[in-house]
Amino acid sequence: MASKAESGGTNIKFIKEDREIIVADGANLRAKALEAGIDIYTLKGKLMNCNGYGQCGTCIVEIVEGMDSLSPRTKVEERKLRRKPDTYRLACQTLVHGSVCVKTKP
Repeated sequence: MASKAESGGTNIKFIKEDREIIVADGANLRAKALEAGIDIYTLKGKLMNCNGYGQCGTCIVEIVEGMDSLSPRTKVEERKLRRKPDTYRLACQTLVHGSVCVKTKP
């Protein structure tokens, strides 16, 4: 997978949805997924999400490819995801710096 799209942006591929979006370098994963109409929340997450402040832990995604293209895990993520695989991230805390493949609602 190329690291930059032809338009100069970064690709985020959502596997379950079979959708790919192009975003600017440093874009917030949660914000761009929601803007593109990608549903990242389970029913519980829809009812209880904190709107991107990292407090609820309901915007968990699995990074299938491109983990090195993301910002490092934040302290909030380390706390919320301590019992989860290293490939799991909170979309609201994740900045995208290169192409990635994402699995929603893992």
